[in-house]
Amino acid sequence: MRKLRVIISKGPDDYGAWIEKFPGVYGAGETVAEVKKNLKEGLKLYVKHNEVADWVKNKDYELIYKYDGQSFLNYFKGIFTNAALERISGINQRQINHYATGRKKPRPEQLKKLETGIHKLASELMAVEL
Repeated sequence: MRKLRVIISKGPDDYGAWIEKFPGVYGAGETVAEVKKNLKEGLKLYVKHNEVADWVKNKDYELIYKYDGQSFLNYFKGIFTNAALERISGINQRQINHYATGRKKPRPEQLKKLETGIHKLASELMAVEL
């Protein structure tokens, strides 16, 4: 099964997403869940109106989600508290809050700490990239 990387990011007003290898397939919405739904609909329309490989037509792929720090923290805030994220990543809760609100952008090293902690926590979250 092939993997298609979806980039999800937070804009000033809403969230946006696109698939790296499919120019023209985008999704937008007020929430990450809405973005994912809109992106899948966009991919369906792309496949319907464009020539694509059989593996795409047959849905022989898996979507891998690459979040920016702010989008990830906001999408999973009902699951992960800042205290829990501090325990699994070693990043101070106050700093995590700054990343979630967009006041500060995490350095790549901080994102890697967060990603490593999450991947160690549960195999279900292995589809998340930061």
